[in-house]
Amino acid sequence: MKVTIHKLFDYLLETTAAEPPECFIGFSLARSPRLKDFLPDLDPELSLDWNGKSFLGLPSLRQRVLDQAGLDLSADSVLITAGAAEANYLLFRQLVQAGDEIITEAPGWPQAGVMAKAIGARLVEVPRDETQGWALAPAVVACAITPKTRMIFLTNPNNPTGRLIPEADLRALAALADRHGIWLVVDEVYAGLEWAGPRPPSIAGLTAFGITTGSVSKALGLQGLRTGWMICQSPQVIRDAMILRENGSEIMNVLGEHIAEIALRPERLAASLGRARAEGAEVLDRLDAFVSGDPRLSWHRPEAGLIGLARVEGTDGESLARALLAPPYRTFLLPGSAYGLPHHIRIGAGGGPEARLEEGLGRLSALLRRDRT
Repeated sequence: MKVTIHKLFDYLLETTAAEPPECFIGFSLARSPRLKDFLPDLDPELSLDWNGKSFLGLPSLRQRVLDQAGLDLSADSVLITAGAAEANYLLFRQLVQAGDEIITEAPGWPQAGVMAKAIGARLVEVPRDETQGWALAPAVVACAITPKTRMIFLTNPNNPTGRLIPEADLRALAALADRHGIWLVVDEVYAGLEWAGPRPPSIAGLTAFGITTGSVSKALGLQGLRTGWMICQSPQVIRDAMILRENGSEIMNVLGEHIAEIALRPERLAASLGRARAEGAEVLDRLDAFVSGDPRLSWHRPEAGLIGLARVEGTDGESLARALLAPPYRTFLLPGSAYGLPHHIRIGAGGGPEARLEEGLGRLSALLRRDRT
């Protein structure tokens, strides 16, 4: 199985190999805490050996994962992984074979396309409707199902538009999975940062074919822990994924799992999400004003999460992103071509003060004015 690079990672590799940018427009995760924030809750005598620990991950962490998702399932329905990306990878490798079909959304997280190509499966993309705020209609997904469909892979909130799949639509999708016996995987890495309503239910609680993946990376800013999970009611799926993980990242990240467990304790989780929501909402207001104030830009403000897509008139997004990265602007944003949308750019509200977003927006405004003259 040869895995080829997708456009998003290719662009990141290329642009970070040179001198680092000074400002970031489109940081995709909440401001990261520091290790010192967790030291008072860490036992200095903690052994970093995984011998004697559960191969599924720390039981206390697995229970926290279920609690934050609002799921009344056994802790054995959770497997701790090296981020949501590994959870997704394990599922693609274990559940999909050559000749199968994977239905996914467009735009969406590009991992599905990379894995489908590597496995020899066929990727079937169902479009999100930009004119309807990037909505995804369950009826469109239903029309894409064939006897070869093995998996439906979605993100909720959607990466990169921030559109939510509401509960009624999730239940309709769960009914499709039940009716056809199709695995329905929903990546929830931005769950907890909803702006337009409550958090939708996790798919693992709506159908026996539902699999939820997530992590502490985005909403909590703990990307460096590389700690995520999958939740599934099927013991066989969990066991198969655990066996495959043993042949990759192996057993467990003891320190990362202990810190993640602390981060997901109810009182800390509520406080962390509260800070991320307050900062994110303020920056989204600023981004909304910026987009509204430039005639070449338009967007549908995200319903959840920290990133969204803005349409750019008069140029392609990648040309704009590359010009903005070059001197004198030295500012990073991700072109929509990373998601197959050449006339868009990804902008975001994450990163905190270190992103220097306000300066970055000033530089982007200057570049757009220069190009209009």
